Amino acid sequence: MEISIVQVDPEKRKAKPKDESKLGFGRVFTDHMFTMTYHAGQGWRDPAVRPYGDLHLDPAAMCLHYGQLIFEGMKAYRGKNGEIYLFRPEENIRRMNESAKRLCMPALDPEVFLEGLKQLVMLEKDWIPKSSGASLYIRPTMIATEAALGVHPADSYLFYIIVGPVGAYYPEGFSPTKIYVVEEYIRSAPGGIGYCKAAGNYAASLMASAMAIEKGYTQVLWLDAVNRKYVEEVGTSNIFFVIDDELITPPLGGTILPGVTRDSVLRIARAWGVKVSERPLSMEEILAACQDGSLRESFASGTAAIVSPIGQICYRNREYAINEGRTGKLTERLYEEILRIQYGEKEDPFGWRLRIA
Repeated sequence: MEISIVQVDPEKRKAKPKDESKLGFGRVFTDHMFTMTYHAGQGWRDPAVRPYGDLHLDPAAMCLHYGQLIFEGMKAYRGKNGEIYLFRPEENIRRMNESAKRLCMPALDPEVFLEGLKQLVMLEKDWIPKSSGASLYIRPTMIATEAALGVHPADSYLFYIIVGPVGAYYPEGFSPTKIYVVEEYIRSAPGGIGYCKAAGNYAASLMASAMAIEKGYTQVLWLDAVNRKYVEEVGTSNIFFVIDDELITPPLGGTILPGVTRDSVLRIARAWGVKVSERPLSMEEILAACQDGSLRESFASGTAAIVSPIGQICYRNREYAINEGRTGKLTERLYEEILRIQYGEKEDPFGWRLRIA
């Protein structure tokens, strides 16, 4: 499909942030967006890069009533010499189609998705920050737009992509965070949609997250829904622990988001010869390792923060320090490795980096 482009008049464009150290996360958006519509029997049509603007939805639009809303999180990076890169975009596209399948939404053509994304990023390339650690965040989203009441898959959808410059996801930056283990709430259950990037998953997490923040912690550490003893995710990220010389993360099984950064961490660590395990990990094992000193470090992984060190866990009103609250050596090494690949500062042995300019 040919992608049409309608640009905002230069004199009507937004002022770009002057101080990249104060970007924050998810507050600033560019002048343009990509859109495409779907209707049953017709397929996807009318792909376009057009001025950023409000969406016009019928009050009965099914995304508002029955939660058919999925999204992705990606980034574009500016290299030292002005090159522009994407990081493993095909994996985000594949994952979005997996989310769409589970929520009975139409699949996206990967080639059209990627081409629309590239054209949008290229049009907004002057918005991509120049400072290290900052980037252009990319939010692809699909919503059901059919105006109808009654629970069934919609017959019409809107796919759109918006982008905006971002800095660090956490106010702490790369400093160790504090996480709170919640037992009274769950993130997802076997047979559910925990492996999808669906809006409902995030809505369900808000109460526990607010509780953790109120208590002075950065994020929630979720436990499994059946036994309430095995760790699953931390906030909106995957979680890792280093016990002795073993890097451990919970296995994928339908309740955990298959993170692109998670997979990148696993593949890099294995290439370095690190002992890596994807296995169930109970709070009992974690606390025992913390007390005997074999728990050396812990971190979260995700597109927004890349790798975020964890310095403290609170479980049943007791706090446990990890590595004396310091960032671990493997955590820092993984962060630097992924960051340098994303910004084109080192060789990319995995073929993950896509240069688009």
